[in-house]
Amino acid sequence: MITAYERFIARRYMLPGKSERFIFLVATISLIAVALGVAALIAVMSVMNGFRAELFDRIQGLNGHAVVQGYGGRLSDWQAVVAEVEGAPGVVRATPIIEQPLMASAHSRVEAALVRGMRLADIRTTPVIAGNLLAGSLDNLADEAPVVAVAARLAENLGLRVGDSIALVAPQGEVTPFGTVPRIVSYTVGAIFEIGIFDYDRAFVVMPLAQAQLLLGMEDEVGMLEVKTVDADRVGQIMAPLVVPLENRAVILDWRQMNAALFEALVVDRLVTFWVLSIIIVVATFNILSSLIMLVRSKTRDIAILRTMGASRASMMRVFMVLGTTIGAIGVFAGAALGFLILHYRQGIIAGISRLTGADIWDPSIRYLTGLPARTDPAEVAGIVLLALVLSFLATLYPAWKAASTDPVEVLRYE
Repeated sequence: MITAYERFIARRYMLPGKSERFIFLVATISLIAVALGVAALIAVMSVMNGFRAELFDRIQGLNGHAVVQGYGGRLSDWQAVVAEVEGAPGVVRATPIIEQPLMASAHSRVEAALVRGMRLADIRTTPVIAGNLLAGSLDNLADEAPVVAVAARLAENLGLRVGDSIALVAPQGEVTPFGTVPRIVSYTVGAIFEIGIFDYDRAFVVMPLAQAQLLLGMEDEVGMLEVKTVDADRVGQIMAPLVVPLENRAVILDWRQMNAALFEALVVDRLVTFWVLSIIIVVATFNILSSLIMLVRSKTRDIAILRTMGASRASMMRVFMVLGTTIGAIGVFAGAALGFLILHYRQGIIAGISRLTGADIWDPSIRYLTGLPARTDPAEVAGIVLLALVLSFLATLYPAWKAASTDPVEVLRYE
């Protein structure tokens, strides 16, 4: 237990004397370094958690946890397959879709487009589409009407607004003596939505399943089923019983197979970033170590006097351990507050840096997402705080031992 007089001495040593201002400066720098290290670690790890979670949520919101893809891009008996897949334990739903890369044209501009056909009920209940409408309404879409929903950046690139016309060019057209003539069909833009992933927002055109079948000449066929399960992490286990029954009709791919390189890269990047930023805290604790060593050397006479007055070696160790740990703790909690402040104003900080530098430091075409996400994990924050406190405590051990091993006879023999 730390006694009152030990706390008093530790508190007194935190205040600089006339000859100890340099030591106080070093201790202050140590405190600031710990705060900056903790703030950087909390902010960066929260951003990386948010980036992975946001990317995962938006990708899975469109592609599900797995897909059952027909051979040759066609699944003829899809109604029976839907019933079979949805009957499997752990499967929430199976959504039939048609997905085909085409060309889109409007206002004398041409862009690559990814056309997706879905049942109307599925379109209106897909959160990443229905929950991110910028203009128009999904109620404008109908099985018998040539109306589509267009992603925001594709609409921007083609100069489209709700009510405008967009032409889709399908390569499967009519065969003539001069070759196959592509089919060009015009549609009305009924809604504009923003998913939040750059590659999707610059390409997606969503239409009713019946209209997609008509455009691509697929009659009553679909291309694949998008499958949602109760647990994305157990998708392989959930889908495994369906592999054999569907092996002659379709192939099953889960989200890890479709996006393996991307998510593995995020895991490696997150791990490396954590260790690199942890080095900042380690360096800061070395500053605490050096400032305490200088303080011990400066207070050698005081320590010797306290020892002659009855202070024990353990008491001297506790004084300097409390002193160093207090410096570290102040830095840790100041850094945690700074980290949360940075996270709260992260979008404004990015906008300000972009204005100052004249460069777009968050380019959606490179970063995938249109905004900087963040998701703070309380357990991770607690781990970072605990790591910094433990390192600060360890930095006090050697100076405290040096103070405790001071021999009062040797120090005061000439006094």
